[in-house]
Amino acid sequence: MKRLVTALTLLVVAGAGCGNSAGGDTAAIRKDGSVDLTKVTLRVGDQKAGSQALLQAASELTGVKYKIAWSQFTSGPPLLEAANAAAIDVGAVGNTPPIFAAAAGSKITIVAAGAQNLAAQAVLVPKTSSIRTIQELKGKKIALAKGSSAHALLLNVLKRAGLGFGDIRPQYLQPADALSAFSSGRVDAWSIWDPYAAQAEAQTGARILVDGNGYGTNYAFNVASSEALKDKAKVAAIRDYLARLNRAYVWAATHQPQWAKTWAQQVGLPLPVATVAVRRRVTRPVRLDAGVIDGEQELADAFSGAALIPGRLKIADFTDPRFNDTVPGGSS
Repeated sequence: MKRLVTALTLLVVAGAGCGNSAGGDTAAIRKDGSVDLTKVTLRVGDQKAGSQALLQAASELTGVKYKIAWSQFTSGPPLLEAANAAAIDVGAVGNTPPIFAAAAGSKITIVAAGAQNLAAQAVLVPKTSSIRTIQELKGKKIALAKGSSAHALLLNVLKRAGLGFGDIRPQYLQPADALSAFSSGRVDAWSIWDPYAAQAEAQTGARILVDGNGYGTNYAFNVASSEALKDKAKVAAIRDYLARLNRAYVWAATHQPQWAKTWAQQVGLPLPVATVAVRRRVTRPVRLDAGVIDGEQELADAFSGAALIPGRLKIADFTDPRFNDTVPGGSS
């Protein structure tokens, strides 16, 4: 599996016309105050098998008036570093990267949410491992991406077993490096999300010690840079983009075989691996309401309580519900 390049390759995949890919799109504002989307470039952060592939499969990139410049990232934390630096305008991440970014003082805002199946993430052990219970993780080397949704899962799993991060030997690795370490036996377990979990199961015979079921929420978020949300033209493009992405989530849930085939082709995964990952990763668009914010607040409090982030965050201060009308049917 090829490693994704962090924020190096930009692919313009949709739209027509010209736009300013850095800074504001002020030229897109007409004299009457309306927005000419053909003069907007929306810079979108993406991850492996992420939004770009989904939008293409669901035919939601057809008819896009603005340009989309895609930047690929290995995981959510570096994506949000780019958003903080205003190098991208918006991008999709799991439930934990916004918490770590906000705790670090990043200028980011959650603008959309999706409820993802809890089984889409898991703690894996090698097929020959003697580990059968969570308690047996004590003192073991566990791979995970720091500040990712896998970090949250492991925190909750350990807490339920009466353990903390001080009881294990965390190995902070990006997914591709973690897969290599896991495959070669350099770590005892791996907290990870799909499609990497499905890939490890298929390629190494990895065994799921525990999945995310019963361990809190598993929201996926789209997060925008604060700079982009100050730009009227960018906001108009973000609104259209989120509406398309939410429709694509609905399409994927109801067209799993087609989505798995497309996904497998685009990211180089064997079809059986993509099929398993698609089934476990079903995402339902939801509004950024009190329930979603409270769920994310509980997770932030857990990280704070474990001294994994400084102080206490107020998640509501990092959310913007103005795009709730992009959720199909006003789901909640």
